[in-house]
Amino acid sequence: MKPEAPADAVLLDVPCSATGTIRRHPDIAHLKSAEEVASLVKVQTRLLTAAVQMLKPGGLLVYCACSLQPEEGVGVVDSLVAAGLPIQRVPILANELGDSGDFLTTAGDLRTLPCHLGDAGGIDGFYAARLRRH
Repeated sequence: MKPEAPADAVLLDVPCSATGTIRRHPDIAHLKSAEEVASLVKVQTRLLTAAVQMLKPGGLLVYCACSLQPEEGVGVVDSLVAAGLPIQRVPILANELGDSGDFLTTAGDLRTLPCHLGDAGGIDGFYAARLRRH
């Protein structure tokens, strides 16, 4: 569904393999096949492409997935940026996360892993990228 007017912002929480929940659901590693992940990547690519089209120029989009699979996170974003989709990364800053730079990639994307916050019992795996339409 396309909005009546271009949006200032879009939050896109894509359907994914949910491998980021492996800490709480250890069986997930045996339940998700490579074929299923590849199928999800196709859906995620279509959703991200459609979400960008909903944005006005200068609008922000947050793409996120609760997956540990790189192809469902950074892979989708990188492939669409390389393909010429009119988006660019807007790096997330450590001070926006309570100065927790451990959760940031070198590109400025958010990436949590089950080993993070180990003293507190861990955290789910998660990926998010902030993108601006140009």
